Amino acid sequence: MEDEKDLKPAENKKLAEAWATIKQFLFELLDINHDTDKEATIIDIKENISMKGHTAWVLIFSVIIASVGLNISSPAVVIGAMLISPLLGPILGVGLSIGTNDIDTLKRSLSNLGVMVGLSLLTSFLFFLIPIFRNETPELLARTAPDVRDVFIAIAGGLALIIAISRRSKQTNTIAGVAIATALMPPLCTAGYGLAIGNFSYFGGAMFLFSINTIFIALAAFVIVKFLNFPMVKYLDSAKRKRIARMASFVAFLVFAASIYLFFNLFKINQFKQSATNLIADIKKSGVSIIDEKVEDFNYKDKSVKIYVYGKKLSAEEINYWTAKLPQYGLNETKLIIEQGVDSDLMHEVQNLTELYNQNQKLISSRDESLKEKEDKIKLLETELAKFYKGQIPFTQISKEAQINYSGLKQLSYSKLYKTNFKTVDTITVFNAEWFDAVKNKRQEEIRLKKWLKTRLNLDTLVVNNR
Repeated sequence: MEDEKDLKPAENKKLAEAWATIKQFLFELLDINHDTDKEATIIDIKENISMKGHTAWVLIFSVIIASVGLNISSPAVVIGAMLISPLLGPILGVGLSIGTNDIDTLKRSLSNLGVMVGLSLLTSFLFFLIPIFRNETPELLARTAPDVRDVFIAIAGGLALIIAISRRSKQTNTIAGVAIATALMPPLCTAGYGLAIGNFSYFGGAMFLFSINTIFIALAAFVIVKFLNFPMVKYLDSAKRKRIARMASFVAFLVFAASIYLFFNLFKINQFKQSATNLIADIKKSGVSIIDEKVEDFNYKDKSVKIYVYGKKLSAEEINYWTAKLPQYGLNETKLIIEQGVDSDLMHEVQNLTELYNQNQKLISSRDESLKEKEDKIKLLETELAKFYKGQIPFTQISKEAQINYSGLKQLSYSKLYKTNFKTVDTITVFNAEWFDAVKNKRQEEIRLKKWLKTRLNLDTLVVNNR
C-alpha cells in the first residue's frame, strides 16, 4: 500500500510535465504576438486606404476586367480582376481605426470606402449599358443573393488577411488569396449590372453580399487589432479622448450588432431553403411528379413554398397530409402552395410525344439498316467488278498496236482457256494469230509477237497459236 502511495505523486508529476509540454507546444504553434510588427502594420494599412490617382485607375480597370469576366462567364478573368483590385485597403482601415480609437483614420477610411463603391458602381454601370454586354450569365446570377457560407468566408478571409499583414515579413500570396476568396469585386459589378438593366432586386442582392463581406472583414480586422493590443491613438484633450473612445466603441458595437443580425438572418434563410428542399425530396419519393424546381419558389419573407405538380393530381387528403407535416420539417407557419395542371391533357400530350419519338426511332433504325445493306451490296459488286476488270485484257487497243508493230499480221483473236487436272483450275490467256503468206521470216515474227504480248500485258503465262 505504501508503494502505491509513493507511485501516485510520481505519476501525477509526469502527467503535469507532459501537459506543460503540450501547452508550450500549442502556445508556440499558435502564438502570433512574437512575430507581429504593429507599427509597420498600421503604416501599411493607412498607406493603402486612399482611392486617388494610380489606385483609382487600377480600381477602374479591375472593374472593367471583372465585368467582362462576368459577362462571358469566365471565372479565370474574374479571379484576375480580384487579384489586382485595391478594395481591401479602406475596409481594413475601418477595422484598424475602430480598434485603435483613431477617429481621423475612420473618417478617411469611410470616405474612401464610399469613393471606392461609387467609382466601382459607376464603371460597371457604364459598361453594362452597352447593349451587347447586357445578357444574364451564371457568373452574374451567382452574385445576386448572399448565403450564410459567405459570412464564414468573409470572417476567415478577414482574419487571415490581418494576420498576414501584421507579420514582419508580409505574405503577399495570402493577401492575394484573400482577395479571391472574399470576392469583393464581383458583387459590386453585379450591382452595377442590376442598375444598368433596371433590375433593383439584382442590385439589392449584390450590394447585400458586398456589405456582408465588407462588415465581416472589418470586424475580423478589429478583433485581431484588439487581440494583439495595437497601441491606441492618444489625444491631449482628455474630454475629446473619452468622446472619441465612446464613439469608436459605439461604431464597433453597431458593426458587431449588424454582423450578428446579418449572420442570424442569413442562417434562418439558409435553414428555411434546406428544409423546403428536404420536404420536396420526400414528396417526390412518395411518387408525386414535380417540375420547375427553383430556389425562388422558397419564399422566406412570405413563408411560402410553391411546387408545380404534373401527372396524377394530388387529392385534398394528400395536400392536407403534406401541409400537416410542415412543422416536422421546421416549416412552422409556412404555406404550402401546390400548382396542378390539367393532368389528362398533359399526360396525353406526353404520351403522344413518347409514341412519336419511338416511331421516329424505329424509322431511323430501319432506314439505317437498309442503307447499311445497300452499302454492303455496293461494296461487294465493286469488289467483283474490280476482279472482273483485273482479269480482262484491252483487246481493242492491243489489236491496234499489234497491227502497227506487225504489218504481216492478217488476223488476231483472243480467248481465255480454263484447264484443270481435277485438283486445281488454271486460266490461260490464248491468242490466235494468222499471218499473210507473203510474210518473210514468219517464225521470228511469231516469237517477237509472243514476247511483245507478254511484256505488254505483264503476263508470265501466255499461249500464241499461229497459222
